[in-house]
Amino acid sequence: MCGIVAAVADRNIVSVLIEGLRKLEYRGYDSAGLALVNESGLLRLRAVGRVAELAAQVEATAAAGNSGIAHTRWATHGAPCERNAHPHVSGGLAVVHNGIIENHEALRAELTAAGYVFTSDTDTEVVAHLIAHELKTGADFFDAVRAAISRVQGAYALAVLREAEPERIVVAREGSPLLLGVSEGADGAIDGYFAGSDASALLQVTRRMVCLENGDCAEITRSGYRITRVDGTPVERPVFESQLSADAIELGQYRHYMQKEIFEQPAALSATLEMLEGARSVQPGLFGANAEAIFADVNRVLIIACGTSYHAGLVARYWLEAIAGVPCVVEIASEYRYRESVANPHTLVVTISQSGETADTLAALQHAKNLGMAHSLAICNAPESSLVRETALRFITRAGPEIGVASTKAFTTQLAALYLLTLALATRLGRLDAVREANALQALRHLPAAVARVLELEPEIKAWAERFSDKQHALFLGRGRHYPIALEGALKLKEISYIHAEGYPAGELKHGPLALVDRNMPVVAVAPNDTLLEKLKSNLQEVRARGGELYVFADADSEISESEGVHILRLPEHYGSLSPLLHVVPLQLLSYHVALVRGTDVDKPRNLAKSVTVE
Repeated sequence: MCGIVAAVADRNIVSVLIEGLRKLEYRGYDSAGLALVNESGLLRLRAVGRVAELAAQVEATAAAGNSGIAHTRWATHGAPCERNAHPHVSGGLAVVHNGIIENHEALRAELTAAGYVFTSDTDTEVVAHLIAHELKTGADFFDAVRAAISRVQGAYALAVLREAEPERIVVAREGSPLLLGVSEGADGAIDGYFAGSDASALLQVTRRMVCLENGDCAEITRSGYRITRVDGTPVERPVFESQLSADAIELGQYRHYMQKEIFEQPAALSATLEMLEGARSVQPGLFGANAEAIFADVNRVLIIACGTSYHAGLVARYWLEAIAGVPCVVEIASEYRYRESVANPHTLVVTISQSGETADTLAALQHAKNLGMAHSLAICNAPESSLVRETALRFITRAGPEIGVASTKAFTTQLAALYLLTLALATRLGRLDAVREANALQALRHLPAAVARVLELEPEIKAWAERFSDKQHALFLGRGRHYPIALEGALKLKEISYIHAEGYPAGELKHGPLALVDRNMPVVAVAPNDTLLEKLKSNLQEVRARGGELYVFADADSEISESEGVHILRLPEHYGSLSPLLHVVPLQLLSYHVALVRGTDVDKPRNLAKSVTVE
């Protein structure tokens, strides 16, 4: 939810910290701060609001230093204000932290009794005082951090800077992601060592990185690094070269990242489905070397996800049961592990996450494993993420970096991956003959072009957005596999325009939501030309009979006529089972343009963060 950058080098690293925070601002943006050690001692700067506010302070003070830590915050404990902004300090050291310290109240009481004064409402400040307390016992800096975090319960990624030892920064990770970066100068010599919450913050200095594992504690200096477990046991972690491109995280010609990412969907789908070029069948090996053996032992699928990824799972349930004939259950990750459930060792546990660091999804995966369900698959957009490392199988969606908080291209590539999974299981079970499989593969290959044609509808959608701009509520309707698309459309609208919106299965309209319908509540309907179209038409008539105004996304051959109070936008073609991937795109565009008209912060909606790494 928050972002960390740390650096130790033989040069001024302030610009590295600020640029790193800019790249991480999508992770948190209610305040930002940094701490440096220079000839004047420990310098801390903090600002409420965006990273630009902190950058202005840096410029005004001409702050400089060869070592430092920085943080951009999304508030959990304590209101967004300067005194709650990171870094937090104690006894000549500074700490930045992502995550939640669950036992902070007990630790705060203990430290207060020991004479430590708290100046913030955060859970993080207890870590600073704990480390300072360990240093008073004569412990080495690295050992003091290890001793302090051994008493902490919860999730954390930490970076700690000490005034007395500016050449060392200590970092640790449990539950929240953290990478080390190894930079090289022009002559190949080591230019410094760095740490960050994700690769985007470090690409400015290096592509060579090290993923810390849960329970790792590391020390970076100007000339090297070492990693141990919390108990001090030395460990080695492999160095990898990030495949993320620095250009991929630039805004380019677009006004917002969300707009850029909506229009990148044809390319993202092409990249995700690249392996199908020339293929005659969907091979289990697409999901990992052991996929064939695992699929042979599977008779049930459990999908675990949150938010938009959960909606992708709901669509997949229709595909898996209708095409593959495999029973499927879809669970909200944050709820799954807190209820009693019946475990089946022949279940394929599918976890879906854009970042691969979603705390609830990771915890739900571990819960499923503890119940004896070892067959696991991650569908994820981040190959170096925790989720990918924790599952037996994986499918990497090649959507590229998604910076906008409201997910778009990650969603459509997740759907493409889930459709591939459906085909793979259906083929193994003999539910898909060669002709149907060939037709399905051809539809997938054509998908990028079909989405590109839908994007051409943007001018008409802009006109609709003007009519939504003064509304406070909206209802989204869908049936069958398009009901989750109605949920996703409602989620997008509420996320970035702050219009209250709800998605419903259209058949449930008369069981409650119809009471809300009047001329002030627009009703958006997803109306593909499928077997449920006639049923949906009856639901739409119920809306018109109550004076509701309808906005219908229909297929070209859907026999729904435009009339007073009924606005029709026709998609270029009907796309059968894959229709959800086409119908979600105009809903994304509608939300984006409504938000533009209303003047909200599209990429950084209030109270939300991109990567939800805390419960």
